Amino acid sequence: MVPEEICKLLKGEFGEAVVDTTLGGGHPCAVIAADAWPRVAAFLRDDARLRLNMLRCISALDLLSDNKLACVYDLMHVSLDRPAELKTATTEFSVRVMVDRDRPVIPSVAHVWPAAEWHEREAYDLMGIEFAGHPDPRRILCPDDWDGHPLRKDYEFPLEYHGIPSTTEYELTNPRH
Repeated sequence: MVPEEICKLLKGEFGEAVVDTTLGGGHPCAVIAADAWPRVAAFLRDDARLRLNMLRCISALDLLSDNKLACVYDLMHVSLDRPAELKTATTEFSVRVMVDRDRPVIPSVAHVWPAAEWHEREAYDLMGIEFAGHPDPRRILCPDDWDGHPLRKDYEFPLEYHGIPSTTEYELTNPRH
């Protein structure tokens, strides 16, 4: 099924929960309201016309100028009834869920796609997006006592951490460059 058909199907099933669609460019997607996301996710996985049974990636975005954070869920259908060497993706689609930077909460879809458990933890750790209902909501890359979320565009890197001076990829001692 092509992205235009998927967006039309989603609008027919979920109406106003489909906030917007982007069909041009190399990454077509539907923008889904955060509160409807778990229902839409289960539909995308379970509907016989789609069967988007694999979550390939969750990418967190900082849309600073819009005062929003977003997650982009890259989904695909992989035929599970074929031998491993013949498994191919037949349908690919992306969903974007946007939330306010001040209260960035998206319902977890780890119960829909188990791979989301790790990706959601990473999005929380690096961007500060909380996932309501997540089975293990703790940092995964930064230490537990790390202050802030280092991939946000307005993040100010600390000059030291537990007495260890910081540096940047340019080997500068002042990371505010």
